[in-house]
Order: sequence, then C-alpha cells, then structure tokens
Amino acid sequence: MRNQRIQGIGMTSQRTRERLIARLKEEGIRDLSVLNAIRETPRHLFVDEALASRAYEDSSLPISHGQTISQPYIVARMTEALLEGGPLQRVLEVGTGSGYQAAVLARLVRHVFTLERIEALLSQAQERFRELGLRNIRTKYRDGGMGMPECAPFDGIMVTAAPEGIPLALVRQLEIGGRMVLPVGDRDMQVLVRVTRTEEGYEKEMLERVVFVPLLGGVA
Repeated sequence: MRNQRIQGIGMTSQRTRERLIARLKEEGIRDLSVLNAIRETPRHLFVDEALASRAYEDSSLPISHGQTISQPYIVARMTEALLEGGPLQRVLEVGTGSGYQAAVLARLVRHVFTLERIEALLSQAQERFRELGLRNIRTKYRDGGMGMPECAPFDGIMVTAAPEGIPLALVRQLEIGGRMVLPVGDRDMQVLVRVTRTEEGYEKEMLERVVFVPLLGGVA
C-alpha cells in the first residue's frame, strides 16, 4: 500500500507525471537532473488529499495556514538557476512549506537544511520526508530570515518567500562563490534574482517576474 501511495494511480500516476515533465521542457527547463528529480518526487503527497488529482498540473496550489505549494515550473526554474554554476553540496532552504522543494533538492545535493516558521507545516513536511526515506534533509523550526549560522557556510541558498530586498544576513552565510536564488519585491512587483557572493559583497542577476507570498518574520 505504501508503494502504491508513493507511485500514485490515475491522475497521480507516472503517465500524468510524464505529461508534466513534457510541459516543463516546453517551458524551457533544460537540466535533465532537475527534470528527473521532479519526475521522481511524488508531488501528490505534498498537497491536501482533496487536491491530489491536480498535483501534476503546472500551477501553484493552496496548502494550510494561508501558504501555497509553488507551481512545478517555478520549482524547476529556481532549482536549475541554483545549480547552473555547478553541483552543490550544502544548500539552505528558507521556507519549508509543504516540503516539496526540499524533497526535489534532496535528490540533487548532498545536504539540505530547511527552515520553517510555522510549526504545523514543518511537522507535516517532516512526516513526508520520513515516508520518502529522505535522510539528507535537516529541518529547523525558526524565523527563516535569521538563516542557520550555526551550520554556515552554504554553497547554495534558496528562499521560497519574497523579502523586499536582499537579506544580508543570508548573504553572509554563503561561502565565497556561493549562490542564492530568491524572489525579491512587494506584492505588486517581484523578480526572481540570483545572488553570487564575492570577496567584496555580492553580485545579482535578474531572472524573471514571479509571484510569491511575502517573507515574514517571527514564528507561528
């Protein structure tokens, strides 16, 4: 039963997942390792059961506590942008949410560290990681804007909610040459940005327009 739940049936079957992969290729995702990680990660386990039949649509879906699971294209695009400069060993994710993005990253990098400020969401994500046997993910209940300085430096950071500017506390937790991908802006205008840490500070590249929930402080 467990294997059938992970493999999926009907609208959560492998055939449905392959249609999503074809769509992502059409939308410009080229990295085969990213496409394979998305193919192998059962997104239907990361959404409410009532929405499982929509899990492989290329759209964001609501999860609990007013949050969303990002559309697969955005997950693929951010992952591809993070890995474009070469393989990574230690990646920090700010905003665990459903756990889907961390699960995709866990198939591509050696160690994933993920922070979530909503305790109930983190508990659900931890259960999903256990079910999938993802043992290279370390979780922490914390205000994500603080990062995880006790485990820094990281060679990659991904932020899955939008601050209004580049968070310098996170930049400082990147090793020199390390990369951070994040949405930046307010509710009216957000841009996906790739930041590279340099000896002098950081460089940034604007990638494309996006829409994310805002990065909030504190814990809940």
